Amino acid sequence: MEHLSRKTFKNDFFNTFPGDRSGDLTPRQTPGVLYSNALPSPVEKPVLLGWSGELATELGVNNPNQEDVHLLGGNLITPSMAPYAECYAGHQFGNWAGQLGDGRAITLGEWITPQGHTSQFQLKGAGPTAYSRRGDGRAVLRSSIREFLMSEAMHYLGIPTTRALSLVATGDRVLRDMFYDGRPAYEKGAIVLRTAPSFLRFGSFELLASRNDLSNLSHLVNWTIDKYYPHVEGQGDDKILKWFEEVIDRTASMVVHWQRVGFVHGVMNTDNMSILGLTIDYGPFSFLDNYDPSFTPNTTDLPGRRYAFGQQANIAYWNLSCLANAIAPLFKDTSQLEATLKLYEDYYWSRYYNMMGDKLGIDTVHTKDVKLIQNFEEVLTLIQPDMTIFYQLLAEVPSKEMSLAHVSDHFITAFYTEPIPDQLHMLYQLIQDYLKRLDTNKCTREESLLKMEKSNPRLILRNYLLSMAIEEMEKGENGLFKKLQLAIKDPYSANSDEFFQKRPDWATSRAGCSMLSCSS
Repeated sequence: MEHLSRKTFKNDFFNTFPGDRSGDLTPRQTPGVLYSNALPSPVEKPVLLGWSGELATELGVNNPNQEDVHLLGGNLITPSMAPYAECYAGHQFGNWAGQLGDGRAITLGEWITPQGHTSQFQLKGAGPTAYSRRGDGRAVLRSSIREFLMSEAMHYLGIPTTRALSLVATGDRVLRDMFYDGRPAYEKGAIVLRTAPSFLRFGSFELLASRNDLSNLSHLVNWTIDKYYPHVEGQGDDKILKWFEEVIDRTASMVVHWQRVGFVHGVMNTDNMSILGLTIDYGPFSFLDNYDPSFTPNTTDLPGRRYAFGQQANIAYWNLSCLANAIAPLFKDTSQLEATLKLYEDYYWSRYYNMMGDKLGIDTVHTKDVKLIQNFEEVLTLIQPDMTIFYQLLAEVPSKEMSLAHVSDHFITAFYTEPIPDQLHMLYQLIQDYLKRLDTNKCTREESLLKMEKSNPRLILRNYLLSMAIEEMEKGENGLFKKLQLAIKDPYSANSDEFFQKRPDWATSRAGCSMLSCSS
């Protein structure tokens, strides 16, 4: 175990690719480089609010001393660090946005774990960079609490994600217009140290393609393969195609996990898509409360709802097509690249139906089961019960025929609005069909329930819970924050059933509990 302030960091990306090392933080275009040096801006009074002890142990990081806290707050840079902001581009809400880059994130360097793995350490909210555009590079306490808790919650749910090591209050005030409605206000500032093997995005490759910088594009592709996909074999086009196919598979798998637990990212721009298939950039995210495929938590995503829950699989495909377009100049013949891209549908749907089979406790998903799964989606969309509670109650249905009244009574705690008779009859028929299917299972009821238990969480980090924790923390109280930090580590058990409840009525339209903005 080592202290952050005494560790020797490596800087492979920094030393491998061209960058602007002037340290100039003036917002500007930076042609010909993949990053720009950026020193964190000092803060008034860094105070440690949150620490992920299990992650620290995994990384080989010692519990922070005061010197470490200054590092986590951006007030200390050690001699082995080479802090920089990465330059990338992207499509935002379906439109080409050109050069973007880390506007409020500064990578400190690469930490080598005791097992020899590499993890980039990045401060989010540590001040302006060359890519901050009109922003100040800072983050507020509410958004930092959300990212700190949610990225760790996603990890314990078994979903590929960046992770958060620390949450530090800065002692500074940050001016934000939360809903972009002309009512800015000062809020408490904070910084999260987040970690991942790499923060490379689809947009990192789009940037170089847009500049026709084929030399650096080829270098970045092959460097990414060698460093993060070393098992990919072959030469030339064949090697790149195999790598791209694995990126497709990882991305499909990640989105299937999102659909499994009802997670809505909220801003699936190509610059927010990890080349490693990790959930990245936690902004206006949410879990589903009532099952509504058209739900988007992002005010900026209205009225089109491009990034709604039910659109995430399609958007992932669209984003992968943008990545394919970016690497296409490396191929003389793109027909194989196009064919590889089309594999996404097979990867996604095979994973999706197997996942749904696990949620339903089905032994093996056969072709005839697809209709049953689709019926579940249709009925849930119509009735809109609480998704998490519904699947918990589904595991408790008796293995015998149920009456209409029994079905209504059994699922009543999951309803936000009581179903009308026709809807209730559809649910009743669905449950009868489901019970008949369970009768054909070749596994035992215990094995079926185990599948369901591992696939259906009892605890999701609902926005209203985060909002309540934020309100407390802004008053200097951390009781709920600590409770949630402990509870998210065991989301499939009944150990934290005080949080196993529907969204309360007061949270339905309250700011921060239903809709959020990209500054959230």
